Amino acid sequence: MDMDAARARMVQNLKREVRDKKVLEVMGRIPREMFVPPSSQNAAYENVPLPIDLKQTISQPLIVAIMTEALELKGTERVLEVGTGSGYQAAILCELAWRVVTVERHRKLAEGAQKVLKQLGYKNVEVHLAEKTLGWREGAPYDAIIVTAGAPSVPQELIDQLDVGGRLVIPVGSPFAQDLIKVVKRKEGPVSTNLGPCRFVPLIGDGGWRED
Repeated sequence: MDMDAARARMVQNLKREVRDKKVLEVMGRIPREMFVPPSSQNAAYENVPLPIDLKQTISQPLIVAIMTEALELKGTERVLEVGTGSGYQAAILCELAWRVVTVERHRKLAEGAQKVLKQLGYKNVEVHLAEKTLGWREGAPYDAIIVTAGAPSVPQELIDQLDVGGRLVIPVGSPFAQDLIKVVKRKEGPVSTNLGPCRFVPLIGDGGWRED
């Protein structure tokens, strides 16, 4: 399979709904096939979520693009990702931001993502095993935070880790279906915008759902 051609077709399809040229350019460069299991590589550029280890998924390209675009990255930001998963989203953030901190609760996924990110030469990223507290307080405040799992509500813990003017993009709803919410932290309080329906695996732990 010609992965370069498949990647180009994916970007052409994304252009129908995504306007940020930098996001599109980056997604046109990064080899998504390196972030999925060998059995799924032929579907790496289809607009569908794909399974990875430990019952987790790599999000469909359109959702990745929409969430990344909503962060409004200019290249100088410090960004937090909650839910490293395969590492694909982190790779995109590495290309668009100054520094990326990404946390993952599954050691196997964190180690796998770190390996691929290193193979691709990214040096502006820290991969951490998630602690009990949601996010990564040591690196706060962040200019942008992206959450790749669905929460029952917008966690105050993450808003607290945002700098004033910072953007948080997070799926909010039930464990089975959510709306994608963008929160901008203003001096007078957070301002939320609904970006539309989505579906993510549930966020487990503080600020999310119980593991049972």
